Amino acid sequence: GMDGAPPPASPAGLSAYVAVSQLLGLTLLATTGAWLGRYRGGVAWHSPLQFNVHPLCMVLGMVFLQGDALLVYRVFRHEAKHSTKVLHALLHGLALVIALVGIVAVFESHRTKGIPDMYSLHSWCGMAAFVLYLLQWLLGCGFFLLPGASFSLRGWYKPRHIFFGIALFALSIAACLLGITEMLLFNIRDSYSHFMPEGILANTLGVMLVAFGLVVGYVLTRDDWKRPPLAEELALSMDFKTLTEGESPGGGS
Repeated sequence: GMDGAPPPASPAGLSAYVAVSQLLGLTLLATTGAWLGRYRGGVAWHSPLQFNVHPLCMVLGMVFLQGDALLVYRVFRHEAKHSTKVLHALLHGLALVIALVGIVAVFESHRTKGIPDMYSLHSWCGMAAFVLYLLQWLLGCGFFLLPGASFSLRGWYKPRHIFFGIALFALSIAACLLGITEMLLFNIRDSYSHFMPEGILANTLGVMLVAFGLVVGYVLTRDDWKRPPLAEELALSMDFKTLTEGESPGGGS
């Protein structure tokens, strides 16, 4: 704090779980890259390989960056709330931009090859995840970053924001699993059942996606790992309540 005391340490175990999540996340990206590079010819934009931009962007944006954006409040425990909020919003915003590139890639690739759009369960779940994620981001910015939302309105919205944040992260991973399965059935339908290296690698990627989701979910749902409110936040919220709802700072809240 201000008096030169070191900031309180993170709770035991939190740093280890966060480290494991980052290791898993980077391994996910490397495995996705290895699959596309080794078995699917690599990644390029204006070429028959344009489709491969899609899985790479979705794993990077909708899984890795979305997961990291969710972890911001656990990792930056003692930094100013506003800067933590801004980082949270920026990471989610970056994830959305990368995901949008991935969505454009698949539609353009389909158009070039004459493949129909939006008929599969993967595409329905994936598009729902993206649209709801964009909506969640806009609402989050509106309620928590832009001035104007009252303290009571923020208080009402916050538990809903947290629930949908975790739900959309889970839906994004589910959409990735459906996408991996679909890609394998399109590409190696006849040899998939013979435990081909490509099938095993892609299945492993799916298992790692689940593991990443579970580790991030565990960190997010441990009550004792939640970010402690800073003294100035507590004081501010009390002042706020007194001003907006006429409660005395000491009572009834």
